[in-house]
Amino acid sequence: MQKGNIGVTTENIFPVIKKFLYSDHEIFIREMVSNAVDATQKLKTLANKGDFKGELGELKVCVKVDKDNGTITVSDRGLGMTAEEIDKYINQIAFSGANDFLDKYKDDANAIIGHFGLGFYSSFMVSKKVEIITKSYKEGTAAVKWSCDGSPSYEIGETEKADRGTDVVMYIDDDCKEFLEKNKIDELLHKYCRFLPVPVVLGKKTEWKDGKQVETEEDNVINDTTPIWTKKPSDLKDEDYKKFYRDLYPMSDEPLFWIHLNVDYPFNLTGVLYFPKIHSNIELQRNKIQLYCNQVFVTDSVEGIVPDFLTLLHGVIDSPDIPLNVSRSYLQSDSNVKKISGYITKKVSDRLQSLFKNDRKEFEGKWDDLKIFINYGMLTEEDFYEKAKNFALFKDCDGKYFTFEEYQKLIKDSQTDKDGNLVYLYAQNKETQYSYIEAAKNKGYNVLLLDGQLDTPIVSMLERKFEKSRFTRVDADTIDRLIVKEDAHKTELEAGRSANLSAIFNCQMPKLDKTEFHVEAQAMGENAMPVMITQSEYMRRMKDMAHIQAGMSFYGEMPDMYTLVLNTDHRLIKEVLADSETGTAEQLKPIESELKGLHAREAVLHQQQDGKKPEEIDQAQKDELSKCHADIEAEEKKKNDVLAEYGKDNPKVHQLIDLALLQNGMLKGEALNNFVKRSIDLIR
Repeated sequence: MQKGNIGVTTENIFPVIKKFLYSDHEIFIREMVSNAVDATQKLKTLANKGDFKGELGELKVCVKVDKDNGTITVSDRGLGMTAEEIDKYINQIAFSGANDFLDKYKDDANAIIGHFGLGFYSSFMVSKKVEIITKSYKEGTAAVKWSCDGSPSYEIGETEKADRGTDVVMYIDDDCKEFLEKNKIDELLHKYCRFLPVPVVLGKKTEWKDGKQVETEEDNVINDTTPIWTKKPSDLKDEDYKKFYRDLYPMSDEPLFWIHLNVDYPFNLTGVLYFPKIHSNIELQRNKIQLYCNQVFVTDSVEGIVPDFLTLLHGVIDSPDIPLNVSRSYLQSDSNVKKISGYITKKVSDRLQSLFKNDRKEFEGKWDDLKIFINYGMLTEEDFYEKAKNFALFKDCDGKYFTFEEYQKLIKDSQTDKDGNLVYLYAQNKETQYSYIEAAKNKGYNVLLLDGQLDTPIVSMLERKFEKSRFTRVDADTIDRLIVKEDAHKTELEAGRSANLSAIFNCQMPKLDKTEFHVEAQAMGENAMPVMITQSEYMRRMKDMAHIQAGMSFYGEMPDMYTLVLNTDHRLIKEVLADSETGTAEQLKPIESELKGLHAREAVLHQQQDGKKPEEIDQAQKDELSKCHADIEAEEKKKNDVLAEYGKDNPKVHQLIDLALLQNGMLKGEALNNFVKRSIDLIR
């Protein structure tokens, strides 16, 4: 029996492994099974080359959980090891810069295992003692048993073992007893080892017999040794891809389509990426791509390998050329990763372009589901935009699809304003903005439907990309002011009458939380709506962006600002104006007369002070002007009070305001109930 110390320069290696890797301690099963698979694969390679002439027999890796004895055993029939090889590969842990090891890696748990040849030592994250019982494939070699209790001390000696290969017996620590549950190990094997190239067996399959589950003679193989991405695309049917997708994501809808990756130069990369149907928030769909290294699961956080917009895809990537750190759980950035990222982007854009060219009708049918990927890509990757602008689509409110170039040609003649700007009109909700859409159509305009999660930032991006173009929502202004033409001349109402009309309605506007209304009168034509509500394109867009872009939250706190536009050409507005002038004439006449005199006095005072420096104006003159302003303000208030009193008792004013609010989904609760009652009274 030989005894010795493991070749490390610090006795703290085991506490470090336990303490700093505790959060990742489940990876021990991956490392143990992966080592067993490696040993098996190496033996197969030797046999293929003729360097091993013995019988391979059945090659598999067995995992056994013994809860009674508190052990987990991983067994293989691979290469096995001699005593000399154990001394070389197990006892000598090669550290570079071992003296500052603890300081260097104490804050980076994942930078310990693997990089320093510590894959096997991950077993000590969960074990108080580990035994290796192994026999080399080489003829004439004795079986060897190695054991270590979690200190640098070990024992090694000859033992009995009938067959070649290695058994690693882990005596599970008291604080890791959850790993002695077979269900837990089954879960971890499915997570990390479900596609390893050698069968991995966890006990026997069970069947229901005599009212209970009983073991059969058949091995419970938990992995698929030849997953879909290891096969040639020409050997696969659509149903094979769909079945694999269902296996990976059992609760998901059928994918839109998929891309089979297969490249061996200048790097090795295989995999299958699926475009899923997106139903909800982007963030909920991330981390669905699984990264493998030679069929060993590494991570589902693939940022850095896959461009950000493609992290929304589902599927599998497998590459031995992606540099991984010691725990195989995190990626390190290097030129290969950048090449792989670029390759995947190109494959995706080529596939989309091909789908568009070869079957545009099918592509249009999938556009509503596809556009979130394409829009996200155009927003985040300049290179992708250059490719995608040829197959990205606009959809109008009639359900017709256009490329960017096609749509520009469609609207060029009818939707160019007097300054030569091409105006893209759009709606975000066909139902709530129906009347605005119809008004635009009646003018011969086309209206896009931009109702996606990313359409607001896309609009801003396209305004920068397209020459002399702007996007305007159909309810951002009255139809004649959305696209201003040279011939747009209308007779507007005299200023004083217009101000009085606006005041009547302004006084009756509801007080809604975080909402401000401005009222203005405008001639829009006899056939246009009598009242409508518009919202500034700029402010609305900024508020939309505040919901999805960090750093813009202050816009989200600002009130919604709307304009109630009164159509002075409409019969109903004319009636309100005429009735108000008749009904308030007697009360307003002395006020208007007083205001006229005050404004004249104000003009004289301003003229007297015009051209003088502040210090040249005496206090009496300043006081007189201040008093004049105060008197004007008081008379204006009297006038507004008269107009407000008129509006308060005028059902037509309230009905028109409520119609505008109702049209925009802003009439609710008691106000909606009052509107219904008033409507009944008006039609009796």
